[in-house]
Amino acid sequence: MDILQKIEEHIEEPYRLEGYEAIRVQITGVKHKTLQIMIDRLDGAEITLEDCTKVSRLTSILLDQIDPIEQNYSLEMSSAGMERPLTKPHHFIKNVGKKVTLNTHTLIKSRKKYVGMLARADEHGINLVVPEELVDGSLDVDLLYSNIKNAKIKPEF
Repeated sequence: MDILQKIEEHIEEPYRLEGYEAIRVQITGVKHKTLQIMIDRLDGAEITLEDCTKVSRLTSILLDQIDPIEQNYSLEMSSAGMERPLTKPHHFIKNVGKKVTLNTHTLIKSRKKYVGMLARADEHGINLVVPEELVDGSLDVDLLYSNIKNAKIKPEF
């Protein structure tokens, strides 16, 4: 189990009990590491500064229990925001009908980057409808979650 998985597993249930979810956990930096945790509220309300402060304190206590990062590091909390990452199947399911940007691990239909409407999502994968600029119609793409490198909501204004 890598460090990020260890952290995610350790914080998942305590976050849930407090009404939060970790959307993305990542470590940045080489000399000085920063543990970045992006959170969302389970009730759908917007994340406030007070939420970030509360979850940051909880996270510090939880991480002190397992000490997952051997060197000194900074902890950074943030909200998922408008361009929220989609990292778990239920994120995709909740956002069916929205425009998304995603990258795949391998070439699918001659490309790795897609921008389109999330038409369907279940526990195994998604269907993305991508408008084609050069031809009339659209490209219909079925993807398994295991082939999605990263994905996020693309807000429309």
